[in-house]
Amino acid sequence: MAPFEVRPSLLSRIANGYPLPMKQTPMPRDANQRAKAVVDLATGQRSPEPVREKDPAAIARGHLGGIKGGAARAANMTPAERSDSASKAAKARWERERST
Repeated sequence: MAPFEVRPSLLSRIANGYPLPMKQTPMPRDANQRAKAVVDLATGQRSPEPVREKDPAAIARGHLGGIKGGAARAANMTPAERSDSASKAAKARWERERST
């Protein structure tokens, strides 16, 4: 590669802004609360990122409900209702594609 060759990856990073070295934590809007949060972060009394753990049982229940839900809903619909639902879903997908 020539030393002055334009690299697309470099241009995309410059155009999109350089990535932040660390994900920013949400800070309170109130100045006093924000100051306390900064002090807590600096002294190690608060971790920068809250750990969010998901319950595996809840994930499994949600997955099963999602599998059953669509088929059960379609079984209770008339052909005209299924057609209307499919048309509405297709229209929503096309609108989402146009907006991006």
